[in-house]
Amino acid sequence: MKMKIRVCQGVSGIILVTMVTSFMLVYNNSGSGDRSSSSSSHRLDGPVPSTKKTERPQRLPTPTLEGYTGVMDRKPLKMQCRTCALVTSSGQLTGSRRGEEIDSSECVIRMNDAPSISYQQDVGRRTSLRVVAHSSLQRVLRSRQELLNASQDTVFIFWGPSSCMRRDGKGHVYNNLKLLNHLLPKLKVYIISRIKMLKFDELFKNETGIDRKRSNTWLSTGWFTMAIAVELCDRINVYGMVPPDFCRSSSHPSLPYHYYEPSGPDECSMYLSHERNRRGSHHRFITEKAVFANWARTLNIHFLQPDWKPAAVTPRFNSSHARVPAGS
Repeated sequence: MKMKIRVCQGVSGIILVTMVTSFMLVYNNSGSGDRSSSSSSHRLDGPVPSTKKTERPQRLPTPTLEGYTGVMDRKPLKMQCRTCALVTSSGQLTGSRRGEEIDSSECVIRMNDAPSISYQQDVGRRTSLRVVAHSSLQRVLRSRQELLNASQDTVFIFWGPSSCMRRDGKGHVYNNLKLLNHLLPKLKVYIISRIKMLKFDELFKNETGIDRKRSNTWLSTGWFTMAIAVELCDRINVYGMVPPDFCRSSSHPSLPYHYYEPSGPDECSMYLSHERNRRGSHHRFITEKAVFANWARTLNIHFLQPDWKPAAVTPRFNSSHARVPAGS
């Protein structure tokens, strides 16, 4: 509880005002530029015969994703993608030269404050959806020129505990997101509802048999991002995610946890220490990856960089391979 309060209160409205007002003018005056759209457009090009009237095919309405609500208008998120590139923050992507391949997807999904500038050759330049943890808000603001000023076509989904996201004036993160969206009205900012957050907990327990709260487990941003992608995308290409048993091999290479922090902690050391930890709050990165591997056996999910396919079914996981239940 103390950690939750400390994290939430660390994002104060005063800091946000001073940071955001300094780049309002840049954002609101930004031109169309050379930006790629986050969603594909379908046009009927070519000459129309003068002797015959043609009709444009009617588009199906964009599906509503329940449980993701706009900060300002409280409307649900409407979004759908045929192909998605889910780009992790892993050091596995360094030197991969997958950028052009990633950008060819209809939607590109990134996490937290992972940058693309200076890394386009490996991770691409487009961002359609960015999933952000409540604890990463300040880091996103520090990278405001890239992540906010140039993100008019990007959807942001913020997740966090209800103590941070409550709408009664006591949710510190929600209050600051509302202020941010008021100052930058072009930003598409959504939060995950409390009911939906409980659904994510329920999904984790159903898939692993582990009660998140009783085991002091914090679901990672990767968990939320993958589950959202399952709802959003017809096909998911995941870049930079290692298989569940990768770090347990003595021959695994030493790579940074984040591609943009080459001197940061080792990826496998981070995964293993969190998985083995039983005191205090921690992530279960390896457990989550085992669930994702199970999902990939029946869903259209593919792992690239490194390229791998799921092994045989792991009996300990009670995987339903089901999409995340809707929640308001």
